[in-house]
Amino acid sequence: MTGLRQLDIFGDCPPHETFDPSDYDRYVVFFSGGKDSIACVLTLLEMNIPADKIELHHHIVDGREGSRLMDWPVTTDYCRAFARALNLPIYFSWRDGGFEREMLRNQARTGPVHFETPDGVKTVGGIRGKLGTRLKFPQVTADLSRRWCSAYLKIDVGAALIVNQERFQHGRTLVVTGERAEESRARAKYRQDEPHRTDRRSGKRVLRHVHHWRPIHSLSEDEIWCMLAKHRIVAHPAYYCGFARASCLSCIFGSKNQWATLMKFMPEHFHRIAHYENEFGLTIHRQLSVSEQASAGTPYEIEDHYLRMAMSDRYEGEIFTDNWRMPAGAFGENCGPV
Repeated sequence: MTGLRQLDIFGDCPPHETFDPSDYDRYVVFFSGGKDSIACVLTLLEMNIPADKIELHHHIVDGREGSRLMDWPVTTDYCRAFARALNLPIYFSWRDGGFEREMLRNQARTGPVHFETPDGVKTVGGIRGKLGTRLKFPQVTADLSRRWCSAYLKIDVGAALIVNQERFQHGRTLVVTGERAEESRARAKYRQDEPHRTDRRSGKRVLRHVHHWRPIHSLSEDEIWCMLAKHRIVAHPAYYCGFARASCLSCIFGSKNQWATLMKFMPEHFHRIAHYENEFGLTIHRQLSVSEQASAGTPYEIEDHYLRMAMSDRYEGEIFTDNWRMPAGAFGENCGPV
């Protein structure tokens, strides 16, 4: 593996503003539990950012109302275990009913957003929105207006928790996310830093200084795994099950091999997805059903230990290990918004 490259910390701020990522009062890491968001946290710690300035925020894709349609069951508790091991606070946020409720909207409003704060759980929205109907899966595209899962369940949720907490009106906040240029042509065009969508540093009614930094944008996957190995971090169980990304278990970008893996090892998840395709009369892929894709694919080989770990609601593994091993999914099928 190659060594870690020196990060260029001076990005794309306007000429009159010099961006120095070490000069913020608060660091908000939108933390999926995947290797790239882990690398973001490790980057901050390597910069000697005080741990008491860093907070992790994880968006629960399925919500907390009982749906188990999309995500890996272990993800929430893995994120909690990671934060605990690094002695960092973590806050969870979600749209009411998660992915499934939003997908099943039928002349109904988008659900409210719930988010944890230092003072408890707060709820906003869900009252004045327009009535609308989806009754179909998000489209397999990089266009967020049609791939609504990212926009409605992650991006909008993250913005809501910042806008609706007065504490973000005090001091300077740096939002940190783990997009990398290597992942896709679209992501290659992202700026390394820019004012966050919630920023109001020149606002007349509300002043809120929120900048957005993508610290690993220029790094390769090889360098990301090198960073996890250096710090002895055990990655999310999804990687040890052969998946190259720790996104949703039932991700709409799943490959034929991944759908075949779900059909063999996670049949309950698979058949619920197939049921909704039949009910909607419209498939995720728009041309092939998940059943047709699975039949054309080859399931991954998964060790029983990792399968049980990934499909459990409780993460009972290590976060730090002296016996680090490269996950089976590393450098594998990078099925995402490419």
